[in-house]
Amino acid sequence: MNAHPAMFEWPADARDLLPLALWDAAGVAAATGGVASCDFECSGVEIDSRDVREGDLFFALKGESTDGHRFLDAAFANGAVAAVVDRPIDRPHVLVEDTMQALEALGAAARNRADAVVIGVTGSVGKTGVKEALFAALDRSSRGYAHRSVKSYNNHVGVPLSLARMPARTIYGIFEMGMNHAGEIAALTRQVRPNVAVITTIAPAHIEMLGSEEAIADAKAEIFEGLEAGGTAIIPADSPHFGRLRDAALKSGAKVISFGRAANADVRLLDMVVASSGGSLVTADLGDRRVCYTVSAAGDHWVLNSLAVMAAVRAAGGDLGAAGLALAEMGGLAGRGERLDIPTPDGGHALLIDESYNANPASMRATLAQLGQTPAKRRIAVLGAMKELGDFSPAFHAALAEPIAAAELDHMILVGDEMEALAGELGKAEGGTLGNGLTFAHCGNCDEAIAALSAYGLKDGDAVLVKGSNSVGLARLVARLSAEES
Repeated sequence: MNAHPAMFEWPADARDLLPLALWDAAGVAAATGGVASCDFECSGVEIDSRDVREGDLFFALKGESTDGHRFLDAAFANGAVAAVVDRPIDRPHVLVEDTMQALEALGAAARNRADAVVIGVTGSVGKTGVKEALFAALDRSSRGYAHRSVKSYNNHVGVPLSLARMPARTIYGIFEMGMNHAGEIAALTRQVRPNVAVITTIAPAHIEMLGSEEAIADAKAEIFEGLEAGGTAIIPADSPHFGRLRDAALKSGAKVISFGRAANADVRLLDMVVASSGGSLVTADLGDRRVCYTVSAAGDHWVLNSLAVMAAVRAAGGDLGAAGLALAEMGGLAGRGERLDIPTPDGGHALLIDESYNANPASMRATLAQLGQTPAKRRIAVLGAMKELGDFSPAFHAALAEPIAAAELDHMILVGDEMEALAGELGKAEGGTLGNGLTFAHCGNCDEAIAALSAYGLKDGDAVLVKGSNSVGLARLVARLSAEES
């Protein structure tokens, strides 16, 4: 029997004609205006010699305190195939006038060559988690042709680096953008040039530099300035700054899609039920359809994050079913909600919730509420100071007494000078305890916190939340607790 000829025809895709290598010498030289010393092909781009892998192109960037040219030997020893430098070397290289400008130029070239739908994500809280969820959803539906910025590479170096790493065959690109001063997002979004721009939420993070939440909203709304023609803005309907964000998006010519609980939200939460696993079962109205899915990450804030993810996936032309599966399978990120089972001295096990990477008033309230809903024999929180709050710092720290009381915690360890205001609030009750039996200790640094937690003693069935601004260093406490993870 003869098979039909169509059975042997593979669907044509123009991307199949694109090179497999990330970059070659000619492409790097053309993009950067540099001169290549020889032919080469690379599979990655790196700026830290310690992270170089076999096949990477190393950019020798100059910083305020160091010069990447000092680490060329280490980069090549780790497998770099070539380096971008501002002075000739006796190894494969591309010679340019300024290595930082060359990195930006290579990122721009990557953005220009990729026929991809690009999503930009910013917000005061949740941008890294939403970025990772979008990647998981779109990578699944595109069968591996999604790309995103890794870790929290969201600044003036991380964004062009992430762009330069985007393969030519990419179908979806997801990029995180951060800031702590006005004008920073504007510069980044013009490099990313998103087709879809997402703002997760507005909260008083970096308020020390910006002065008010309204100024923070304006700074985040700069992401719309880089939107490609016909682009879509995804904004939080529940935010008190919704109108401000909507007006900024419309001014940029964007189609606006809102998400949240509000009755006017385009992607609206209809119902959520806390799952036995700690996540949530969500029902959402997308206007022309309803969708039901599971969010594995715990907390009300992740329910709202999931709505932003669904809105962005749909705006990007992705698969909502794949997005639902990705949200159901996505675990917590290290430092951003990862849940670890750790042994206790009495031979049992405790739950460790790792939120050690970042903290601001909104995320503190959300994670304390999450801890209060977590089944446990005792609930313990190790809270580090919230940075970059300026003159608002004492009031924001003291205000945490309210969500702490609502969470019905058993013990608190407060870390950092800024926590003195909260310690004062908690200490107003006689003997340093509140009506529900909460006890607390105030420590100056992470080492003292480690000692205080050891003295308190973890027991089987405890749940421990560790959260603070990254500079407080509570990741070391998490590492200490999880070193013996079973």
